[in-house]
Amino acid sequence: MHPIFEDLTKHIEFSSDLQSNIRLFLKANNCPQTAEHCMNVGTEARRIAFMFDANPDAAEIAGWLHDISAVYPSHVRIDISRKLKIDILHEEELFPMIIHQKISKVMARDIFNIEDPEILDAIGCHTTLRSNATLLDQVLFVADKIAWDQSGEPPYLEELNRNININKSLVRGAFAYINYLWERKDTLKVVHPWLSEAYIDLKDKVSSS
Repeated sequence: MHPIFEDLTKHIEFSSDLQSNIRLFLKANNCPQTAEHCMNVGTEARRIAFMFDANPDAAEIAGWLHDISAVYPSHVRIDISRKLKIDILHEEELFPMIIHQKISKVMARDIFNIEDPEILDAIGCHTTLRSNATLLDQVLFVADKIAWDQSGEPPYLEELNRNININKSLVRGAFAYINYLWERKDTLKVVHPWLSEAYIDLKDKVSSS
């Protein structure tokens, strides 16, 4: 484990139950709402995984861990990323909230001993997605957008659910959300390059399907 994580874990007695450990970790570090959100995303990711023949256990674990870095407020995330030797993009420096996906990936590996690269990579792009996203990437991305952590109903949810549940297309479901953002990109604080690449990639796949 990286020494930077010691203060977050030194007072916690972990068990062999990963889900309980994640919930305990987040609550012990003053993030009870994030704990609830992560559990909900895990449940949703498992449901979607079954629909599209992805690994349901991997999807659920990725959901539980995707926002584990919420223990770090946005204003310290760039400093934390430097200490963890994470590659930092210009857009992430401008809007540090968005780098939490990369920090969560490292924390899942170092604190919770996740070794599966597919799970780690899905966690690492769950906010922006990426070009040539894997099936698990898309499952987690969509699950996070369905089980969102804000009040009210997401404005993109009807279109996303229609594509997932009626059209039976995970690609179209992911594109529904990214296209929603893209149509409003002038209002975003930054447009992350991975998001731009995912938009181009998914648009091409939707057009050719």
